[in-house]
Amino acid sequence: MSNQLDSLRQFTTVVADTGDFETMRRHRPTDATTNPSLILKAVGQEENRHLLDKVIADHGSAPVSDLVDQLLVAFGREILGIIPGRVSTEVDARLSFDTQASIERARQIIELYERAGIARERVLIKLASTWEGIQAAKVLQSEGIRCNMTLLFCLPQALACAQAKVQLISPFVGRIYDWHKKAAGAQWDEAANTGAADPGVQSVRRIYDYYKAYDIPTEIMGASFRNIGQIRALAGCDLLTISPDLLNQLSESTEPLERQLDPGSAKRNAPEWLASNEVAFRTELNQDAMATEKLAEGIRAFAADGVKLDAIIAQARQK
Repeated sequence: MSNQLDSLRQFTTVVADTGDFETMRRHRPTDATTNPSLILKAVGQEENRHLLDKVIADHGSAPVSDLVDQLLVAFGREILGIIPGRVSTEVDARLSFDTQASIERARQIIELYERAGIARERVLIKLASTWEGIQAAKVLQSEGIRCNMTLLFCLPQALACAQAKVQLISPFVGRIYDWHKKAAGAQWDEAANTGAADPGVQSVRRIYDYYKAYDIPTEIMGASFRNIGQIRALAGCDLLTISPDLLNQLSESTEPLERQLDPGSAKRNAPEWLASNEVAFRTELNQDAMATEKLAEGIRAFAADGVKLDAIIAQARQK
């Protein structure tokens, strides 16, 4: 009997949101995504220690920032040996407001992959969806370096990414849900905010409908899920990146799963065309308290984990 994970694969590309190699082997995702938090967790596991040890042995005299990129690529190479598709590797979140530094770091990561025999087509460079990050992606895309824009919480960010012709965006679901639940406090009605009514689901659907109505080729990958109800409500999205726990739940459920997002429906109910430029981006993002707060919070959290990863590498080098 087919399970929900297999049903989902019929109309959505399944992506593993993890640095856990065993999860990928078990659930056979097409692509995989990582972020600083996931790599920090993975590098702390004994079975992955050899990757850090090899990076230190081969490049121990290099600056810590270079060693971090070597480690990210080492994990990416392991992942690409398991999955048939692409891996997303993230530029240091501390560069989220520095366009040129982000470009240079992305070029370095791609160069490391290519030196290892990995074609750039199998790598997505992850950048935060700040104005500066999006402009970095615009340059990188023109050089054939494909980008995955993360920490994306609203349509204005998605519109700017479309103008930059990025390969893929990762609109978040769970963090939007978290914000609205916290803001509502005791007034939160869980039953009234599930499935298609979930505020995070509605945000991704708004972006999906806009992109499909206007034939925008940028791929949409829903991310940051809290429960499989959110995933089921976005069945039909181009891609969904899913954590190990939720992959397990989907694989264990045999309840019917039907497509919810459809390009034809989006075209029949095309939303209003919206202008997108730097002024509109900054103004609309500033007007959206949720998106502004979650973007800033996400950058701070990833940057903090970047600092921790630096410390682990520096300590390992001293041994």
